Amino acid sequence: MFVHFTLFTRWCLLLILCIPVLAGLVGVVFPALGYFPAIGANAISFEVFTRFFALDGVWQMMWLSLFTGLGSTLLAIAGAFLLLAAFYRTALLGKIQGLLSPFLVFPHAAAAIALLFALSPSGLFARLTTFGNDVALPASSSSIFPYDEFGLSVLFALSLKELPFIILMTLSVMSQPLVQKKLNGYVQVGNTLGYSHIASFFKLVIPPIFAQIRLPILAVLVFATSNVEIPLILGPNNPSTLAVAIMHWFNHIDLSMRLLASSAAVVQVAISAIALLMFFGIELMVKRIGKYSIVKGKRPMADSLIQGLGFGILVLYVVLICAVVYTVVTYSFAKHWHYPTLLPEGVTLLHWSTALSAIAAPLINSLILGMLVSTTSLILVLFALESEQLKPANAFTANAFSISIFLPLLVPGVAFLYGLVWFQQIVLQNAVWFHTFIAHMVYVLPYVFLSMAVAYRKFDNRYAWVAQSLGKTPWQVFYYVKLPSMIGAILVAWALGLAISFSQYLPTLLASGGTIPTVTTEAVASVSGSSTRLTAVFVIVQAVMPLVGFALAWSSDAFLGEKRGNSVPIVKNEKKKGVLHSA
Repeated sequence: MFVHFTLFTRWCLLLILCIPVLAGLVGVVFPALGYFPAIGANAISFEVFTRFFALDGVWQMMWLSLFTGLGSTLLAIAGAFLLLAAFYRTALLGKIQGLLSPFLVFPHAAAAIALLFALSPSGLFARLTTFGNDVALPASSSSIFPYDEFGLSVLFALSLKELPFIILMTLSVMSQPLVQKKLNGYVQVGNTLGYSHIASFFKLVIPPIFAQIRLPILAVLVFATSNVEIPLILGPNNPSTLAVAIMHWFNHIDLSMRLLASSAAVVQVAISAIALLMFFGIELMVKRIGKYSIVKGKRPMADSLIQGLGFGILVLYVVLICAVVYTVVTYSFAKHWHYPTLLPEGVTLLHWSTALSAIAAPLINSLILGMLVSTTSLILVLFALESEQLKPANAFTANAFSISIFLPLLVPGVAFLYGLVWFQQIVLQNAVWFHTFIAHMVYVLPYVFLSMAVAYRKFDNRYAWVAQSLGKTPWQVFYYVKLPSMIGAILVAWALGLAISFSQYLPTLLASGGTIPTVTTEAVASVSGSSTRLTAVFVIVQAVMPLVGFALAWSSDAFLGEKRGNSVPIVKNEKKKGVLHSA
């Protein structure tokens, strides 16, 4: 019975991920072809696409989306591998992982606003360079950050956000016992043959690791080409990236603009596909260069330069973290902070009291949505992973399942979310909370699965075999053996689900129609509508919320671990006798 239930749960997980995406794509394709009965458009044609490509600046929008998405992903991959190469197999690598981990859960909107505070023409770094001089406030157009027409500020911000994710995904693969043992053997062989430490990393470690993190990297690339929050806050406005333009057109008071937005959403899918094809071409070229380098047999590999670049990336993150924290916290308490002084002219709690009174309802909405979505996602993922153990699928089905898990991340959100809203207006039109819940689930489920799958697949099944030999049912093995053993990973996956749900801007805005405000939607709105000091408070609240979730997970894990240690028999591995027994 339990085996069938877990199999049913696996199919439920796939349906929750696939149906909204596919329904959303259908809901976008028909309006893109001119079929939108709500406004009397009943004829299918390509006229909407003709109007779209005739718009002024449309090719610049498409180029900005492609350039910022592909460029930021390649820059993040290069930075991540340089950082790993410089500190691989050193004690500092664990500290780097801890330093960059908060960036993984830091909402994109909050990160963009924080960088705006630190790097804008009147930001902290500009104040440092002009400190002590009586200078006028510079115009934003005189600086490359933000709002530059080439999208360099968007590229920089996206790469800063993507690099920690790539590093953590790489480290999660490298930490698997069998993989770690194999990689250590490769490096030892490389050192024996006279290759430098860094050369061994790039020639022997990266190739097998990249094959396992390739799909998450493709998801990062698609997300970067269609991201809305960072280009909306930091990017150029005339023209903007295509994703930002799509958002404005869909929210336009003129409903006929939705036809144009739908055609642009279809084009956005094509842009993401082009970015993927270009990435595959670059990947093939790098592979050929790598093979040539291996055949050539050059032992050193610009070791000093790579170590310097890796150290420089680390310093960049440390400096940015310090600058962002100082700027945001100072703005949130400052009465006045005139340019170019480094300290505010007085401190006040007025901005905090004003913001907290306005943020009470959005905060409650964020917490309710996050708790519901993260808990439901975790339950589905746990049973789906258990189904893998109890009833393994064949290779084809397993590959199809893996692709389905990444499907919401491999399809641009601006492409299917608007179509999903159109579909939701037909089915359960008034169930706003349910629609928002599903929109969050589509994005939270893949990340919870990725977080939980590593720990679940690394579980030592010998404990389960011992329990089964003692007559325990699959449910009892799952509940009494596996779950307590992986409580730490479960809590971290739950906290990650909370963080992902808290950071959702576009899914919340579209699925709820703006009727369910959250901290993230209010923070983005405050950039253009509120004072800088109120916006700083929103950023701090946004940053603290996911950190509180992880703090609860870590403290609960420590408490439950201590409780288990005092009350539950410990299962040990008796090395001398080579058998498992209860102590």
